Amino acid sequence: MIRAVVFDLDNTLVDFMAMKEAAVEAAVMAMIDAGLTLPKDAAKEKIYSIYKQEGIEDQKVFDKFLTKEFGGIDYRIHAAGIIGYRRAREAALVLYPHVQLTLMELVKRGYKLGVISDAPRLQAWLRLCQLNLHHMFDVVITFDDTKKRKPDPEPFKKALQVLGLEPHEAVMVGDWAERDIVGAKLIGMKTVFARYGDRFDTGVSGADFEAGDALDILQYVEQLS
Repeated sequence: MIRAVVFDLDNTLVDFMAMKEAAVEAAVMAMIDAGLTLPKDAAKEKIYSIYKQEGIEDQKVFDKFLTKEFGGIDYRIHAAGIIGYRRAREAALVLYPHVQLTLMELVKRGYKLGVISDAPRLQAWLRLCQLNLHHMFDVVITFDDTKKRKPDPEPFKKALQVLGLEPHEAVMVGDWAERDIVGAKLIGMKTVFARYGDRFDTGVSGADFEAGDALDILQYVEQLS
């Protein structure tokens, strides 16, 4: 019997990449207004190259960008970029359609809820709090909790340990087949591929079920139960 549904965070609950793209665009435009002399597309390309090397959650990306390009930081440009980024991030971070309804319905039906994210602890909680989801989940496991990234089994085991459940009692929902689905299957969890959040044009996900809409998750969980 299924007793819990565990979700990936970025691109499963929230459209993280749409937020990131809007925030970087706004940051670059703000930096140009403050005196940055690089063309917009060139600046964005350089910033994304740093993200690719350092990780998409890098909190010092603008410091590294300005230092690499100009040998130091012009703090007028730097501050403008940070403010532009933050303002756009606040506006652009939204849940996928029907996620809120799906979560509320799962809680009403008595299921425990969890999150397993590769994001740093603070960044994951900031996103959950901004979206007013921080009281919704019984467990939130981030990279800082195990120092392991999916598909390593440790984050999944940690979440189940906190929930007090066995793998066969939980469903994992995620958008990244090679991490979310593979990792959950390694320890025996049922899996749902969040097709609605897929950013990799995934062909075969390998999941037990695919959700084209967040509401589809309800149907699958009820079938299992």
